[in-house]
Amino acid sequence: MEALRTASTLALPSRIKAHLSRPNFGLSFTHKTPNLTHVPKYKFTAISSSVSTEEETRRLDQDEKFDWFSHWYPLVPVCDLDKRSPRGMKVLGLDVVEWWDRNENERKVFDDRCPHRLAPLSQGRIDQWGRLQCVYHGWFFDGSDDCKFIPQAPQDGPPVHSSPKACAFVYPSTVQNGIVWFWPNTDSRYKDILARNKPPCVPELDDPSFSVEMFTRDIPYGYEILVENLMDPSHVPYAHHGIMSIAPPPSVKFDREGGSPIDIKMQKIDKTGFTAIEQLGRQWSFVSPCLVQGIQTIKESSSNAQGKLAQKPPQKVLFIFFCIPVSLGNSRLIIVSSRNYSLWIDPFVSRWMNHILQNLVIDSDLYLLRVQEEKLMKAGPSNWQKCCFVPTKADTMVAFYRTWLKKYAGGQVYWGTNINGHLPPISPREQLMDRYWSHVVNCSCCIRMYKGLNALQISLQVFSIASMAIMGATKQGVISGTTRITLAVAAILCFVGSKWLSQFIYKNFHFHDYDHAFK
Repeated sequence: MEALRTASTLALPSRIKAHLSRPNFGLSFTHKTPNLTHVPKYKFTAISSSVSTEEETRRLDQDEKFDWFSHWYPLVPVCDLDKRSPRGMKVLGLDVVEWWDRNENERKVFDDRCPHRLAPLSQGRIDQWGRLQCVYHGWFFDGSDDCKFIPQAPQDGPPVHSSPKACAFVYPSTVQNGIVWFWPNTDSRYKDILARNKPPCVPELDDPSFSVEMFTRDIPYGYEILVENLMDPSHVPYAHHGIMSIAPPPSVKFDREGGSPIDIKMQKIDKTGFTAIEQLGRQWSFVSPCLVQGIQTIKESSSNAQGKLAQKPPQKVLFIFFCIPVSLGNSRLIIVSSRNYSLWIDPFVSRWMNHILQNLVIDSDLYLLRVQEEKLMKAGPSNWQKCCFVPTKADTMVAFYRTWLKKYAGGQVYWGTNINGHLPPISPREQLMDRYWSHVVNCSCCIRMYKGLNALQISLQVFSIASMAIMGATKQGVISGTTRITLAVAAILCFVGSKWLSQFIYKNFHFHDYDHAFK
């Protein structure tokens, strides 16, 4: 695998058990062979760093190594799913399909292929009995992965639909904190994994005193770069200038963006992740492999006259990021914004308005990070510390993440046999920063607003043309001069409004470039 060959510190065994597939697709009634995506553990040799030495890394027990295929991964917020249709996604190079099984009242995650001819089940439909149907040849599957009906099989013939080979492959899945999670292994020994191992939980997201706002977008750069960027607080006033800028401190005379030293103290690091505290009290944690969480206390609980704590809890704001490895050079980001104060504002700010701002923030440094990833891949991910100069405490979390990645996880995502090839070439900016296919089409509120605004734009154009046609077809004197003027003004205003709306739709739902030189 080309992507792993670039990691000079990774030494894989000569024989790695490949991700197993069915031996054939015949109709013999043999036992069902699960499609294993579990990969064996492997050894690696780490380069010494300021946090861990080469000798310490070599002494790590084999159980300390991070297994990418033995963890829960988030798929998508429930609020953006439609119970009437399946949704196809890619995670860790695996093609999966999520769908609502109304018979069991659960969300299911299957391998996105029909056992018949490997057609994607995500392009199928959910029938009137709540079964998932492949639309290539009409095979039906229930929530337990059993094939319930094969239209082409004679009714008086052998029950070929009951063959284990006719079954789809089901992944363990659950819904937690309003997000669908799945375990990327269909082996039967993981069928009850939820009873032994649960996804990371953020209790505040189930607390009614906290607001919850979710956002999802596909990102055209890799998981490693995504997590690294979220752990870098010092880039915010520069890469997002004009969007998330801060006022410069009085002592800074030559820095309009207000950058300043950031003291970050690390508390612990192990296979499960690490925690850190910023100088202003913001607490950060990385829960491997997907969760990056920041908690900032805005106002502490106050005391009353008797010295007892007030009933009101401290005001907190949470910055929650779920970072999902999709494929080489591609990742998915789920942002959850949550706070327990000023909740009265929420009914007045639509979800799609917040998404416009979040898309703008992502786009403002997207190209920088994609180019950065290209250069790092050429040098080799294992050479990160040689390529990058990080002398200040502001880069502490970034350095610790790279140390964790190298020490426990082989220096980069291990894709098993699901991904082969190189980093995709850098696309033109308009394609790289496209919002429609990376977010809008999969967001329930944004796609609804997008369709509504397009309908309004067409209506304005039709009214403008109709008004001009009425004036042109009506003889002088049939309608008064005042009416003519009113129609003319209305036609002009509708035409101008439709043009402005067209630009607004394109800029906020398709592509909005960000030129740092003029910000």
